Amino acid sequence: MKPEELKYTKDHLWVYVEGDKATAGLTDYAQQELGDIVFVEMPEVGREVKKDETIGTVESVKSVSDILAPLSGKIIEINKVLEDTPETINKDPYGEGWVIKMSVSNPEELKDLMNLEAYNKFTETER
Repeated sequence: MKPEELKYTKDHLWVYVEGDKATAGLTDYAQQELGDIVFVEMPEVGREVKKDETIGTVESVKSVSDILAPLSGKIIEINKVLEDTPETINKDPYGEGWVIKMSVSNPEELKDLMNLEAYNKFTETER
C-alpha cells in the first residue's frame, strides 16, 4: 500500500478502507520513533471495539505503547506473522507489518482520519 492511499490517526496508525472493512498498522513515523519492535500484543479476533479504545500494545527496546482502535467495529483478523517476527513492522510498516483487519461499524468516524499531507504536518509539530 502506498502512504498517499491511506488515512491516519493522531495515534500514528494508518488505515486502509475497502468498503466496510479496514486494515490498520503502525505508521513509518511510529516505528521509527519506537525503534526496534520486540513484541506486539494483539486483540482477540471477534472482539467488538470502540474508536480510541486500547486494543493491544507494541513493545520496543525503548518503550511500550498502546495500540488504539482507529475506528469502531469488530476485529476480523490479526497479523499472526507479528507473533513470531514483530520486527516486520520495522521492515515493512505499510505492507507485511499490518496489525489488524476490522469491520467498520460507524463510517462517519472516517471523517476524523487525516490524509497523508495532514498527517505529515501533524508529525512535524510532534518533533
